[in-house]
Amino acid sequence: MTHAAELAAYAAETAGCERCPLAATRGQVVFGAGDPDAELMLVGEAPGYHEDQGGEPFAGQTGELLERLLQGIGMQRDEVYLANVLKCRPPQNRDPLEAEIASCEPHLFRQIELIRPRVVATLGNFATRLLSGRPFGITKVHGQEHEVALAAATVVLYPLYHPAAALYTPSMLRALEEDFARIPALLGRPAPEPRPAAVLEPDALPVPAAQEEHVRGNAVQLGLF
Repeated sequence: MTHAAELAAYAAETAGCERCPLAATRGQVVFGAGDPDAELMLVGEAPGYHEDQGGEPFAGQTGELLERLLQGIGMQRDEVYLANVLKCRPPQNRDPLEAEIASCEPHLFRQIELIRPRVVATLGNFATRLLSGRPFGITKVHGQEHEVALAAATVVLYPLYHPAAALYTPSMLRALEEDFARIPALLGRPAPEPRPAAVLEPDALPVPAAQEEHVRGNAVQLGLF
């Protein structure tokens, strides 16, 4: 069995996970999505409302911003692998609990083991603290890569602000764009041609009322407001 087939089989197995109480309140397990051979894996905190409904991470306005950031470095969403620390949505997008993280951690490490990415970008506090094993907040460590051993392999861990937080904070968006611009070098790829303007300005992303709870909830999860 190829590792891609193993990943698909593990996703099917995880769809019925009942390791923690979130199984009783979720719509569905949001396992992950993208290229099983991806060199770049991006890990967020937990699914929000739209992810819980659609079954894939990083939906809505947050997903649109992430796609534009990827396009800014010459990459597409289907070239990377997207996942979260938690595979089930916490009620009202509250912070993940320690017991929930501990229950879900084996799923994430198994994904990393099967995908074998070169770079793992952690988006926000919870993913960064879990995979780095260090207590520092994302504001202090964003854009500072270092090698770590994850799932019996050495990867480059690259902490980044979560795109949901950048939707509301222009300075954070600029920092996120600058940090994203370094990803091609971390992957050993040539940098894309410089863009004449920012990838995206916050004002260019009006948040519909139906999505506002999801975006604000994710931002609160980051502990940045």
